[in-house]
Amino acid sequence: MLQIALPNKGALSDGAVTLADEAGYHCRRRGRELSVRDPDHGVEFVFLRPRDIATYVSKGIIDLGVTGLDLTYDSGADVEHVMDLGFGKARFCYAVPKSSDLTPDTFTSETRIATSYDNLVRQDLEERGIDAQVVKLDGAVEISIQLGVADAIADVVQTGRTIDEAGLETAGDPILRSEAVLVAQNAETAQMEKAQRFAERVKGILVAREYVVVEYDLPEEQLSEAREITPGIESPTISPLNKDGWVAVKSMVRRSRANEIMDDLHDLGARGIIITTIRTCRI
Repeated sequence: MLQIALPNKGALSDGAVTLADEAGYHCRRRGRELSVRDPDHGVEFVFLRPRDIATYVSKGIIDLGVTGLDLTYDSGADVEHVMDLGFGKARFCYAVPKSSDLTPDTFTSETRIATSYDNLVRQDLEERGIDAQVVKLDGAVEISIQLGVADAIADVVQTGRTIDEAGLETAGDPILRSEAVLVAQNAETAQMEKAQRFAERVKGILVAREYVVVEYDLPEEQLSEAREITPGIESPTISPLNKDGWVAVKSMVRRSRANEIMDDLHDLGARGIIITTIRTCRI
């Protein structure tokens, strides 16, 4: 049975469960179960701490895992980065007191940096050629400066509200831009076929979230210009209409540009323009 690790709590967990559910798998827990089996697909979903998932996958204990890119890098686990999943986006940054002039470029051997991601921070400091002191904490690093434990912190920033409330601000460029990722073993496994099928289904959901289908009727003489507006993934589908000189066109377009495209098509002379959402697809 294919074993897939999903985060056991938080925003990463919600996004991972929703994605697997939309891909047709049964993975929702009724309570705090540690695992959920989907016998119809031969899959067992195991709920683990996001920080541990890449390690379990790298050791071959779990076949696939959904976790954060930042956690994957910080773990040092040897895994294959299969794909980005488009949720759980955040920045991993240094932060300092708002009243401080401290920046990553001015860190010294005396600078104390509190973080839960000590491997990521040590790697960044090494690349900068800085021998600062890294203070490893398990959480709530924002208060460490106030308590006199550190001079700066390095942490995941999403909205920035938490560090702002702690009287801090980000310093320098982000160390890493993170999001949820799908990771796999860096080796052939007996469950490879099922793992590939899961990845294909997930990719179909991700593409469907980015695209919609636009359908419209158009004078055939405007078809060349319409193709430039709606080129499709490969090419649009064009069918003759029972109306001389008119054709029906169907094409996939970016969801983010759907209204703009509809305006352009209407101005071109298209009529009967319909936008349809996509639940999933295979490209």
